[in-house]
Amino acid sequence: MTTALAVLLILNGVFNVAVWPTFFRRVARDPRARTAEGKATPFFTVHLVIVSVALVLAAASLLGGVLALLGVW
Repeated sequence: MTTALAVLLILNGVFNVAVWPTFFRRVARDPRARTAEGKATPFFTVHLVIVSVALVLAAASLLGGVLALLGVW
């Protein structure tokens, strides 16, 4: 059971690392992301925070999964 959960954590991390950067590139190209002067809008800032948190959680999932597979945790 521990191995299955470790693999699930790793797959979760890999999925998030693959998906969120692509999503953020689309947000950055969206016209709502910048004002006419080129400053970041709240739309951009909120999505930046969401993507950042998701990637930190993905890194934690990957680390936890690898440590569990190695029997360290």
